[in-house]
Amino acid sequence: MERSKRTCAPSDPPLPHWDSIPWKKLEGRVRKLQNRIAKAFREGKVSKAKALQYLLNRSLAAKALAVRRVTTNPGKSTPGVDRIVWKTPKQKRDALTLLKRRNYRALPLRRVYIPKKNGKLRPLGIPTMKDRAMQAVHLMALLPISEETADPNSYGFRPYRSTADAMEACFTYLSRDSSPSWVLEGDITGCFDNISHDWLLRHVPLDKRMLEQWLKLGFIDRRRLFPTHAGTPQGGIVSATICNMTLDGLEKELKTTFPNNRVYMVRFADDCATW
Repeated sequence: MERSKRTCAPSDPPLPHWDSIPWKKLEGRVRKLQNRIAKAFREGKVSKAKALQYLLNRSLAAKALAVRRVTTNPGKSTPGVDRIVWKTPKQKRDALTLLKRRNYRALPLRRVYIPKKNGKLRPLGIPTMKDRAMQAVHLMALLPISEETADPNSYGFRPYRSTADAMEACFTYLSRDSSPSWVLEGDITGCFDNISHDWLLRHVPLDKRMLEQWLKLGFIDRRRLFPTHAGTPQGGIVSATICNMTLDGLEKELKTTFPNNRVYMVRFADDCATW
């Protein structure tokens, strides 16, 4: 019997100096893999989608884009508990060698408090630069699937969607002659803080070993370590997408529960309007 050939993705070419990296080519390479993941998942080929996610997570292109993301976003100068930030081109290029699954151990979050408009404080957990970059890499592999399963009228923390799109959807539904007379506005209390870890580990198609570390790493506040038994940290890069995936299905459930009524829902993360 002829042995089956084992196929694998071609190895990434070595990166040039950080300031000379061809970002458009790397973006195209990652986008191609993401399209293949989405296509495999859409066709019910779950094992193939998982294998493609694995290739993307190991891709040098994805790692470079992840490092660029965490070193150019507004939190680029905010360190985690290790007090390390990547500022120079050499530090950024050297960071690529740190983004490996083998022997990876996430560090606890650094707890900070952000003032809210109502005078209260919103707690945020700040991961280290390395943990942020690792989350960014795995988010690239998760997004194709989360977009396939997302509610049609979910607009928060999704690519190419914004609050303006949510407002337009509300206007479209409410400007019709047959529009409902009542609008129910909802906000899930402590949504990020109370999501079940067991549910996430069973249902989110992300490397379980990595996801479990990010969920259960705990946080340090005033030099004390506090464990986390539920919820997903609001400062984590994957947290918003995981939250969306938890709530996806609400729109379908409404239509199933009220099949003979015109019930609509527009959602932005854990804030929603139903009429």
